[in-house]
Amino acid sequence: MSDLLHLWGIYLGTLVGLLPIINPLSAGHTFLAITEGDTDERRREQARKGCVYMVAILVSFLVGGTFIMNFFGISIPGLRIAGGILLTGIGMNMLSAPRTDSSTEAEQREAARRKVDISFSPLAMPMLSGPGSIAVTLGFTSFATEWTDYAVIIAGIVTVALITYAVLRMSSGLVRFIGPVGVNAMTKIMGFLIMSMGVQFVVNGTLKIITDPALLRSIRAALTTT
Repeated sequence: MSDLLHLWGIYLGTLVGLLPIINPLSAGHTFLAITEGDTDERRREQARKGCVYMVAILVSFLVGGTFIMNFFGISIPGLRIAGGILLTGIGMNMLSAPRTDSSTEAEQREAARRKVDISFSPLAMPMLSGPGSIAVTLGFTSFATEWTDYAVIIAGIVTVALITYAVLRMSSGLVRFIGPVGVNAMTKIMGFLIMSMGVQFVVNGTLKIITDPALLRSIRAALTTT
């Protein structure tokens, strides 16, 4: 029973961790802009391929996360703190007042419209699996100790991809129904959740460092010698 609760908690944590960052509603608005003039069938194809690419990217970082951390000498607390700072910045940007498109952003959207296939770039990378979602996925490696944990996290990533695909398919109707004000409100709510997650990541990483037994032993030894 406890194992099932543990796996269920990891699964829910994956959904809660990734959905606010990917923010399918906001992605749907941009998806409509960069696929302007495409048929519904073409949009479905691009959305499907984009979500498949997103799963492949995030699962690759999940499976290779331990190797990446060992190769660069990154500790789990350090990863949590760095990811928390990144998420906090993303959340604060989402909470800030909406900006009008700059000339650079307008040029990027126009370039995306001219592309034959936008499923990998810019849809999968960086819209759906950008730095924030990759950082969170790398952070999941600290919770995974058995192969079942990895399987549950992958199931959570696939579930997020299915939700994202459904939202992208219905994006035209959803954006028209919610309207720009609704999309902006949802973005701010997601931004607050992301910022809260980022702060918690920093807190957890800091607590892990200051309660490290080796650090405490060195501090105790230094105090006894003085």
